[in-house]
Amino acid sequence: MKKKMGFTLAEVLITLAIIGIVAAITLPSLLVNVNEKAWDAQKKALHARLAQAIGQMNSLSGYGTYTEDGDGAVTADNAAESFILDALSKVYKINNVCGPDKLSSCGIPSKITTLDAVSEINFPTKMSELNTKLLNGLHVAGEEGNVADTKASAFETVNGESIAIFYNPLCSSDATVNHYVQNKMCVNFVYDLNGAEGPNQVGKDVGFITAFYNKNPVVVAPVPYNLDYASAVPQYTETEETVDVQTACKTMGEDLRLPDRDELASLFVNAPLINLGESNGYYWSGSVISLGTRGLAWHQGFDNGGRGRTTRSGVGFVRCIRR
Repeated sequence: MKKKMGFTLAEVLITLAIIGIVAAITLPSLLVNVNEKAWDAQKKALHARLAQAIGQMNSLSGYGTYTEDGDGAVTADNAAESFILDALSKVYKINNVCGPDKLSSCGIPSKITTLDAVSEINFPTKMSELNTKLLNGLHVAGEEGNVADTKASAFETVNGESIAIFYNPLCSSDATVNHYVQNKMCVNFVYDLNGAEGPNQVGKDVGFITAFYNKNPVVVAPVPYNLDYASAVPQYTETEETVDVQTACKTMGEDLRLPDRDELASLFVNAPLINLGESNGYYWSGSVISLGTRGLAWHQGFDNGGRGRTTRSGVGFVRCIRR
């Protein structure tokens, strides 16, 4: 007689319990990875579509009405909504438009979590709530335009994205002058890829796209890393022993790089959403004007929005973005 072998009920139950524990530990992280890959692909497609639409417009400024009385009280403000209806909808397919004070009707969440996952903030509803520093740097000699504290409007796309826009009808077309990037920002899109459905966190389902310059616009969609480099560094050095900005980004991740000057300006515009901005000093961009330690590169100030050119051997902060 051959002895029959098998598992006892206790052994089966223990095995199932172990499988359940392993699944409970690994499945959430697998689902997060799947979601993040899907979000990344959706972000790139959204950027491409909006950039193509913006590129078909003759001008980004001058839509709608924004007026203040002598005391600074706003008496009329339909600029952002007019930009969507009279400009964007002509070149981009839109399902639904929601004017000021009705953002939630287009799926915009009431609160979002910042990139560093530290703070939950109210979703901004006008330019000064997006970033109070956007109203600084005005009336600078040699600068075109100004900044209007317009209310946000929103729309929904055919792909299910909810997008709020912050629109400056007075934006400049001059891409060469230094000084402040506030005047150069025409439209800032803050999107939620799946509407009010969670997690409503910047860097995951929430992000931003910015269009600069009234004529020949540049549309950027930087995805920032959630930390600065540990210390301020020079952009360029002649010795391998000294860390420069390119080394700084590589040490933080192979998929990271320096933002160019317009991508960095977009980070400034949306700085409160990512908890970014040193009160003193500036951040390096990857836009180089001339080579060598005595060469120049563009930098971005986060204290007041000033953009300028600095010797590459100077020291600045670094915030990398994903490739």
